[in-house]
Amino acid sequence: MVKILLIVLLISLTNNLMADKPYHILPDGTFRNPEGSPKRDPNVKWSYKIFNEERKKIQIDFPSNHVIPENKVLENFDKYKNTDSITWLGHATFLIRLGNTTIITDPFFSKNAGPLIFGPKRYVDPAISLKNLPKIDLFLQTHNHYDHLDLSSIRNFPYKKSKVITPLKLSKYFSGFKDVNELDWYQKIKINEELSVTLLPAVHWSKRTLFDTNKTLWGSFLIQFKDKKIFFACDTGVGDIYKKLGKDYGPIDLTFINIGAYNFFPIMPVKDKSIYHTNPEEALSIGRDLKSKKMIGMHWGTVILSLEPIMDPPKRFKKNATKFGFTENDIYNFKIGQVSKLSDILN
Repeated sequence: MVKILLIVLLISLTNNLMADKPYHILPDGTFRNPEGSPKRDPNVKWSYKIFNEERKKIQIDFPSNHVIPENKVLENFDKYKNTDSITWLGHATFLIRLGNTTIITDPFFSKNAGPLIFGPKRYVDPAISLKNLPKIDLFLQTHNHYDHLDLSSIRNFPYKKSKVITPLKLSKYFSGFKDVNELDWYQKIKINEELSVTLLPAVHWSKRTLFDTNKTLWGSFLIQFKDKKIFFACDTGVGDIYKKLGKDYGPIDLTFINIGAYNFFPIMPVKDKSIYHTNPEEALSIGRDLKSKKMIGMHWGTVILSLEPIMDPPKRFKKNATKFGFTENDIYNFKIGQVSKLSDILN
């Protein structure tokens, strides 16, 4: 009888503890996507052989003006040194200058997206080399995939005094940094009187080895600067969460979102469709759900991670804008190295 009572008590305590945990944190401490997110078909088997065969067929062919020379990028960045601005360094790496704060997102400066010398190689260099980066005050890390959390870039990052904000369980990668802050979804941190950052959900996953699937959290950042709201998306697929975020946090003045790495056919059963990366039309639908006014496409034009033609994402992003309530002028496809004043984007 005593054993039965102890078992009942233990179950009750466990249930109470789990009742206090949010939906995205599982009993074993791993993480999952928000309620209403799509799930990957467990019957789909990934094939590196097929993927590599198909990837070799992709033509690395882009306009000569796709990448701006580094000296011109540095010149333009300095030109706007007293102005709020956006600079694309490639992939998901941006410099966002807001007031006296310069933010870097997911700095990826390595030649390949993988451990050591392995993984897909980038076909364009970063717009600015790591050693030539301007002073960075705030470092935002969305998740742990190799094309976002680049250990070489972190180890050699020249501004270790910058404030770092990561999702849960990612601080271990930031040895040597003086101010590292882990956030759970919906937690907010104040940077200064004009600027704050909130970690919000994304529909994605995390993994760097065979043994750490979803053991670290992923997330998007809501950057609030004065009266403006900037949403910097983690890699994400579509999901019900975005209507909720739009209701709770919208309207958003400017959304950065992934528009590439969505086609894995014939490995996946449907062309141009991925659970964890939006295609350009799905990215526009998320922008609509967030009540975004303007959008910038990212996660394209740098490294081959999937099987769509490399210049298709920006074309489709712009072309389909009106189907989702935007004008073509609301949709921005930057050149790598482009520096634009925030006021020009938000006009």
